[in-house]
Amino acid sequence: MKIGIIQQHNVADCDDNCRRLAEGIAELAGQGAELIVLQELHNGLYFCQTENVDLFNQAESIPGPSTRLFGELAKQYGVVIVTSLFERRAAGLYHNTAVVLEKDGSIAGIYRKMHIPDDPAYYEKFYFTPGDIGFHPIDTSVGRLGVLVCWDQWYPEAARLMALQGAELLIYPTAIGYESSDTPEEQERQREAWTTVQRGHAVANGLPVVSVNRVGHEPDPSGQTRGILFWGSSFVTGPQGELLYRAPKDEEQRAIIEVDMNRAEQVRRWWPFLRDRRIEEYEGLTRRFMD
Repeated sequence: MKIGIIQQHNVADCDDNCRRLAEGIAELAGQGAELIVLQELHNGLYFCQTENVDLFNQAESIPGPSTRLFGELAKQYGVVIVTSLFERRAAGLYHNTAVVLEKDGSIAGIYRKMHIPDDPAYYEKFYFTPGDIGFHPIDTSVGRLGVLVCWDQWYPEAARLMALQGAELLIYPTAIGYESSDTPEEQERQREAWTTVQRGHAVANGLPVVSVNRVGHEPDPSGQTRGILFWGSSFVTGPQGELLYRAPKDEEQRAIIEVDMNRAEQVRRWWPFLRDRRIEEYEGLTRRFMD
């Protein structure tokens, strides 16, 4: 499968962000992309740096304006597109939601982000209700996609549950960057840990992984911090965690990566982790902590 990724910097003008995304989709489709993955909350700035009730006005329904826009692009270019939107489900009920658009422009399925962070500059619990539709792959014309979102990428349980339901590919739209007060050494450790844990999901489940991050600096509107420098580094791995592609950490990037989707079958024959799981011994995983 030819997978296209768009690693992009964002500005306050949502129309400008979407215009550049549309240009990227057209470019990648012209190069033969069958699946195109966008970064987390790609329409605007990463607004979770502060808690501001007025920002709920940015949320939209699904279906809605963005699914129409990207659905039209999917249909025009005959590609499957993974988007990431701020969903308004009802007054006072909002989600961080990935929407997969089929190549005919229809909605193939949605995934509502399950793990919601609450850290300085990442005040997502203020905005997003945790997902309530579980971890379920989305069937598309290019395969069964295990779509998760950003903070989900640190949790092996989420990746495993997608794999156990037949996901053929794990996909993570992402918005993650450096804390400005950390030393350069600590910043690099965090970036490498982020890459390593997802490569581990590929190995443990025998599946390719696609992770697409944003890039560039976005200021803190409150002025309390120096904002977030998103570290880019979008990447694609094969089912043994081998890096097939890694984008720069400080540049926008549009790229196509060709992934052998049949290789996972052979890797799972060599390393039959699913066969050897001791499922009868794992009941403790459903507890918060085993005191």
